[in-house]
Amino acid sequence: MKAFVTGATGLLGNNLVRALRAEGHDVRALVRSAEKARTYLGDTGAEIVQGDMEDVGAFVHALEGCDVVFHTAAYFREYYSAGDHWPKLEAINVHGTMALAQAARTHGVRRFVDVSSSGTIGLKPDGSPGDENTPPAPLARDNLYLKSKVVVMEKLVPFAASTGLDVVQVLPGWMFGPWDAAPTAAGQLVRDFLSGALPAIPPGGTSVVDARDVATGMIRAAERGRSGERYILAGGFATLADIIETLARTTGVRGPRMRIPYPVAWTYAAVSQTWAKMTGGQTLVTLAGVRMMQARLAVDSSKSERELGFHARPLEETLRDEVAWYRAHTPHGAEPQSALLEASATRRKSTSHP
Repeated sequence: MKAFVTGATGLLGNNLVRALRAEGHDVRALVRSAEKARTYLGDTGAEIVQGDMEDVGAFVHALEGCDVVFHTAAYFREYYSAGDHWPKLEAINVHGTMALAQAARTHGVRRFVDVSSSGTIGLKPDGSPGDENTPPAPLARDNLYLKSKVVVMEKLVPFAASTGLDVVQVLPGWMFGPWDAAPTAAGQLVRDFLSGALPAIPPGGTSVVDARDVATGMIRAAERGRSGERYILAGGFATLADIIETLARTTGVRGPRMRIPYPVAWTYAAVSQTWAKMTGGQTLVTLAGVRMMQARLAVDSSKSERELGFHARPLEETLRDEVAWYRAHTPHGAEPQSALLEASATRRKSTSHP
């Protein structure tokens, strides 16, 4: 297989490139930063293609000769900060994805594997975990990132039907794992825990999964997934308290014991977001993030288990490996700040330098 992977330096993209190369596949890896690619993909043997999802036309030549496009790139991490992000979400997650799908069809790519989110799946009427046929929760329209994923699928389905492009969609849970260099919110949580900068346990939870297992599931989806189908790739449901307690157990680091009630978390997020908007600063604690966790969405991956052979490893193994990766790649003396501390620092900076 010759694969084209977008978002190749991200948590999922990096692990996907590594999984593909481990299985002997050729990979062209789309990255925005060649320097970052050298740092985090230099040992993979992947062919690096520099480009941006807001200008698909500039790199479409690299699709020539590829069998499969794995589309992991998205405007995601930046969304969980203050401000109106819909124009950027629409430009990258919707228009960029459709432009890439069109380019894949034009260049004879056999299959297009698109990454969505299990957050677009609601709970069943009886409150049990949702599956691929369960409609989106109301949150998926209120949360603009999830909305962008719902909108693009509404466009991809008829596009595939009218053009014959073979599209398979995967819906990962909240991903943890090594190679989360950016980091994502999951990686930031782990870094905050390790640095002792996590003051309390936030409320809520969701279905969690190892990015390495998602990567393997995506390869199986490319090989044996049914055209036009969706596949949830997620592990079990875990609260944020479960994650923090597992980190404490696997690392020997004492974690916070105090729990933040949902109303307090909501109020803090509202104030932080408003302040960031007023001052031009940033906050990692947003209403979208708090609401997402409080929705406690759980999903059922049994279809992927049956058809793709998908398997999610234990959370403890995932967090142990992620911690080991961070300890090996964090410069000595560099201590990540928690969302609360970072927001405080941003306020001080904004006040001192208007």
